[in-house]
Amino acid sequence: MIKNIVFDIGNVLVDYCWQDHIAHCGFQGETARRIGEAMMLSDTWLEVDRGVWTEEELVDGFIANDRDLEQEIRLVFSDLSTLVRERSGTLPWLRSLKAEGYRIYYLSNFSQKVKKEAKKELTFLEEMDGGIMSCTVHCIKPDPAIYQVLLDRYGLSAKESVFLDDSLANVQAAENIGMKGILVTSQEQAVQELKELLKGLKKQ
Repeated sequence: MIKNIVFDIGNVLVDYCWQDHIAHCGFQGETARRIGEAMMLSDTWLEVDRGVWTEEELVDGFIANDRDLEQEIRLVFSDLSTLVRERSGTLPWLRSLKAEGYRIYYLSNFSQKVKKEAKKELTFLEEMDGGIMSCTVHCIKPDPAIYQVLLDRYGLSAKESVFLDDSLANVQAAENIGMKGILVTSQEQAVQELKELLKGLKKQ
């Protein structure tokens, strides 16, 4: 029996709009592409979510990826308030699940900087029963340890939990510790697949 529903945040409850964010900062074309490769598409971005490096260390890491774009990178990273956008269906979806008696949590690779600067796009957090952002535990998915932190902190049973994420590796990691998993390709697909899963398990 499923009692707990655990959500990733990016591309599940919010749109991850890094390309729009770069454009919002005034960059297009080849420059925008290079900024993306130096920042959001680089391995250095993992450290944004891990929450160990200082902001200056992160910026230095991005600049090292493309030294000709130092000023552009500094501008793009200076304010991340437009990096994510809450999906219109998120609040109704979460509220409907709570009304059915499920407890809802988040487990996300997410940075403190984005949480603070894009707060207006994260209103759904007030609906959650709890959760873990990677920046607070300095560990990122798909490391099994971060899943265990969530289970231990809230006293959850993996077998009573389902996890939704847009990354196959992250979903598989959840399944490996006993959770049900749903790979999210769109919010509409996720809503329907979760509904079918919960309905099917109730019949067992």
